[in-house]
Amino acid sequence: MKAVCWMGKESIEVHDVADPQIINPRDAIIKVTRTAICGSDLHLYGGLIPTMESGDILGHEFMGIVEEVGRGVKNLKRGDRVVIPFTIACGNCLFCKGDLWSLCDNTNPNAHIAETMYGYSGSALFGYSHIYGGYAGGQAQYVRVPFADVGPLKIENDLPDDKVLFLSDIFPTGYQGAVNANIKPGDTVSVWGCGPVGLFAIASAYMLGAGKVIAIDRFPERLALARKVGAITIDYSKDDVSIIEALRDLSGGVGPDSCIDCVGIEAHSHSAAGLYDKVKQTLKLETDRPFVLRQAIQAIRKGGTLSIPGVYGGVLDKVNFGAAFGKGIHMAMGQTHMHKLLKPLLAHVEAGDIDPSFLISHIVGIDQAPDMYAKWQKKEDGVTKIVIDPWQSTINPTTDGRIFPTTTRTLVP
Repeated sequence: MKAVCWMGKESIEVHDVADPQIINPRDAIIKVTRTAICGSDLHLYGGLIPTMESGDILGHEFMGIVEEVGRGVKNLKRGDRVVIPFTIACGNCLFCKGDLWSLCDNTNPNAHIAETMYGYSGSALFGYSHIYGGYAGGQAQYVRVPFADVGPLKIENDLPDDKVLFLSDIFPTGYQGAVNANIKPGDTVSVWGCGPVGLFAIASAYMLGAGKVIAIDRFPERLALARKVGAITIDYSKDDVSIIEALRDLSGGVGPDSCIDCVGIEAHSHSAAGLYDKVKQTLKLETDRPFVLRQAIQAIRKGGTLSIPGVYGGVLDKVNFGAAFGKGIHMAMGQTHMHKLLKPLLAHVEAGDIDPSFLISHIVGIDQAPDMYAKWQKKEDGVTKIVIDPWQSTINPTTDGRIFPTTTRTLVP
């Protein structure tokens, strides 16, 4: 089969590899019909997540058709259409039973690596380094899904793949980011980063009753989509913009009730602090660039809630934790507890409350995937979200995958 493989920093190739096989009774083999490149895949592309190995198959956002199941899988059969959550959970441990699915104790065969770095291991992830289990990802024609009796969500409607694919990660991740922000009716919420997770966080904030959402980014295509979702936007790249002052002005002088950091490890800034982070990360004196986190702690009102769905990988420098303590803010973060969110969010899609495909800018074949990684990292061609058909070599070749201007899409059908 064909698969998108990580070959080293900023090196992605499509290879012919062996088809996956059933290894354990709780496995299933899925024929992938749609997959996508996630913004967090760019952290792998940029070499920022350790323990990747040459030849690793990428991809944690995917869906498809059940091809084969192990003898322990009784809830699925060949031909079922399923969306696969990016976190892998056993369903039986203390954390799974407590609805903390992304903290599963039993699915990461490389837990000792994570324990060395973090003290404990969370759940394994598809296609996301050997810290998180070394499982092959779904940017391929077939994928092995472990613990298939627990994770896959059956799609028993005729909605097209593009409308349900993002239940595999970015819609639930943005939604959990908004839930963790403790939003009350009428609250003012600020969201850093208008990539896919940020856009779903904005939409989810309104679903949870926010009165005003302020979105911060620098790319026109992302800011346009944020306005379409209903946000007031701030372009932080403008020379005369102070984010802290702008957020105070837009929140009655007290700061936002809730702040959501959807950026994480690769925050960007032209300021001296941003350049300082860039240099330290390049010299491997710092793993993450926490510029947005510093800014959010500074901006949030006293007693507010800071939610962090953006991915952080390691050690942070010069984060004003004294400010967070002094203001008495609440903080919530972590991987998405996918398994408890899939069915409720599918119900929203089925009811027509939201069309998650609104942010797709490019649909490509599998052989175009390496170029799309490079293009998205460089923020070229107005990329907002890339979907891959693994059974087509090339799609939309005359437009390099671009389907049509994203501003023509709508959030609600």
